Amino acid sequence: MSAATRLEVTVRLRVPVGGVVERRARLVEGPAGWGECSPLPSWTEAEMANAEQAAEEAAARGFPPALRRRVTVNAMVPRVEPAVAARLAVASGCATIKVKVGDAGGWARVAAVRAAVGRNVRIRLDANSAWDVDTALAELRALAVHGIELVEDPVATLAELAALRRRSPVAVAAEMSVRTVAAARRLRELDAADALVLKVQPCGGVRAALELAELAGVPAIPTSMHETSVGVAAGVALAAALPDLAFACGLATVSVLPIDVTTVPLVPIGGVLRRRAVAPDPVLLARYSVRPSVVAQEARS
Repeated sequence: MSAATRLEVTVRLRVPVGGVVERRARLVEGPAGWGECSPLPSWTEAEMANAEQAAEEAAARGFPPALRRRVTVNAMVPRVEPAVAARLAVASGCATIKVKVGDAGGWARVAAVRAAVGRNVRIRLDANSAWDVDTALAELRALAVHGIELVEDPVATLAELAALRRRSPVAVAAEMSVRTVAAARRLRELDAADALVLKVQPCGGVRAALELAELAGVPAIPTSMHETSVGVAAGVALAAALPDLAFACGLATVSVLPIDVTTVPLVPIGGVLRRRAVAPDPVLLARYSVRPSVVAQEARS
C-alpha cells in the first residue's frame, strides 16, 4: 500500500461470530482519509489482497458521491442460545433482524426472535453455506412459518443456489460465492439469486462492489463484518452510492466490539446509520495499537 500511515489494532468480540473471537485490523491513513484492512482468517489470498486494495482506495481516493445520507440497517444475531438471541434482537431497535442458522439450534433461535420482536419486524437468515440443496429446502420450508424475508448463503455454489431458488419458499441471496466480476455475471446468467450481499473488503473496495452490483442485476445489500467504525464507514458509503437500496443493510455490527477506535462509533439510531467520515481518535489508537494485549484483557472484563 502507498498510504503514509498504517496502524495495527486487535479487538476481541463480545460474542464469538462464526468461530471468530478476535478481530485484527490495519488502519491506513492517506490524503482522502482512513481505510481499514481486516481480513478474516478463512479468506483466500485473493480476498486478502482485495481487503488491502479496499483500504488503499478509502485512504487515497475516498468514496464515490452519495445518493443518500441515511441508510436503514438490520441487526445481526449470531449463533447464541434462543433467550440471548431474543434479547439481542429486541435491544437492537432495528426493524430487520438477521439471524444466523445452519446449526442444530437454528430453528429455536429464529422462533425465539420472532416471538420477541412480533410480526412487524422483518427476519432474514444467514446459513453460511451450511446446507446442501435438499437440506436447505427442508429447513426453509420449516422456517418459513416465521415469515422469513430472505436467506443468505443457504448453499455453497451459484449452481446450487439457482437450483434451490426454483423451489424455495423463501427468497435467496448470494454473498460468499460472488467476489469477482465473473461470478457476478454468472449469477445473472443463472438467475441464481434474488439479492446480492456485498462486503466492501473482499470485493476490493466500494467502486469494485458497485461494479459487482451492476453486473449481477439484482438488489444489493451492503454488509459489514465486525470491522471498526473505519471499516463500517466504507460499507455505509457503498450503501449511500447504490442507485437503488431495496433492503436494510447489514451494517449494524460495531456493537459486537467491546471498544472502537473512535469516540463516536458508527452505531445506528432508530435502525438508521448516517453516512459520514470516521477518523480514529489519537488517544485510542495509541492505547490499542501499541498494547493489543490490553484490548484483549479489557474485552474479557
